[in-house]
Amino acid sequence: MKISQLMLFGVFFIGISSVEAQEKTSLTLGEAVKMAWEKSDEVTLANTKVNTKKYELQTVKNNQYPDLKISGQYQRLTKASIDLPNQGESASLASPDRAMLGMANLSLPIFAGFKIQSSIDAYDNLYEAESANAAKTKEDIALRVITYYTALYKAQKTLDALNENQKSAKQRVTDFIELEKNGIIPRNDLLKAQLLVSKTQLSIDEANNNINNINFYLTTLLKLNPTVKIQVNEDDFFNLKTTGAPTTDAMALENRKDLEAIRLQQKASEANVKIAKAGYYPTLSLLGGYTALDLKDIITVKYAMNFGLGLSYDLSGILKNSAHVREAESKALEVKNTESIMTDRIKVEVQKSIEDYDLAINQSVVYEEALQQAAENYRLVKDKFDNGLADTNDLVEADVEQLSAKINTAVAKATIIQKYYELLSVSGQLSQSFNLSKI
Repeated sequence: MKISQLMLFGVFFIGISSVEAQEKTSLTLGEAVKMAWEKSDEVTLANTKVNTKKYELQTVKNNQYPDLKISGQYQRLTKASIDLPNQGESASLASPDRAMLGMANLSLPIFAGFKIQSSIDAYDNLYEAESANAAKTKEDIALRVITYYTALYKAQKTLDALNENQKSAKQRVTDFIELEKNGIIPRNDLLKAQLLVSKTQLSIDEANNNINNINFYLTTLLKLNPTVKIQVNEDDFFNLKTTGAPTTDAMALENRKDLEAIRLQQKASEANVKIAKAGYYPTLSLLGGYTALDLKDIITVKYAMNFGLGLSYDLSGILKNSAHVREAESKALEVKNTESIMTDRIKVEVQKSIEDYDLAINQSVVYEEALQQAAENYRLVKDKFDNGLADTNDLVEADVEQLSAKINTAVAKATIIQKYYELLSVSGQLSQSFNLSKI
């Protein structure tokens, strides 16, 4: 009796563990996007790159501030012999046993051929460009979540339709077995019905495989346990607004973060040209210093202050610098050409997305009509079959068409949402649609 109770407890425990291992989690699309933005390694890397550019900018800004250096020495000396030439025999001095020296030097750049300010402008634009790239990375991650999320919904709806159809297909086999036993239908009809069950089962297995793969991709992206099964809530999914879709590329050319990054890099490259041209100019600095010296029993120097101007001019660099300038100008031209290429590519992407979105809407209307037609067709064929006016081929064909229409209708609705967000993405408005721009 005790053994039986232990076995029962063990079976119960295994069942609980199995349920926990297949934990289901319902996530809205907005929650999934937010989670990806907070946990994605790619977003973390993009933010780190932004911080790096920020620190580089601060480093360059520090070049406009004065350099202040202090140094000091304390030395113990051996018995040194100190003579003053041409001063007679009485000119010998006592031997000092220690020496101390302290110095402070100040250098403030006044003019460097506008190099310092141009460097600040260049790094400031590079910092802003990296920030724009980070924003683009977030939009790319959001679109990837949307793609997986939509694909998961499509796979789940397909599986639901297949399971529902499989029930009726199995019931048809059960009915045909009795009809075949009574000699009402030939065995060939029974085999066709059984073949449909087998084909449907293959489709079910394939749908389950798709769900598992997509679920794994999505949980990995969201940093969830791979055993978690994400369930898409149909009501939440179809409550998403798909109004106000862009109809031109104007918003894209204004809001695309990757295009903004290229434009900022163009400004940085123009500043680099100015930095290169700074080699044609001299550098002028304000200098100042303080010195203190104590050689025991010999000499003591205090309050030795100095100040003045420092001028530096690399005359040979005037000839050598022209190659550096041409290099900087060529790089600026590369960025300009890249901007032009990207602008044309964005226009093509927007136009394609507009067409795809319109196509998805039109297809959804057609699929809705096809579903009604397929359902009515199946009802009529079923009546004919029951009255001996249609054969099994007609019935199976009508059943398959109805199943296909159900799947197409469910998938078409999700495709509209997917294409809508893809259109927002290529228009640079995806982040605003989720109100997550501050993440």
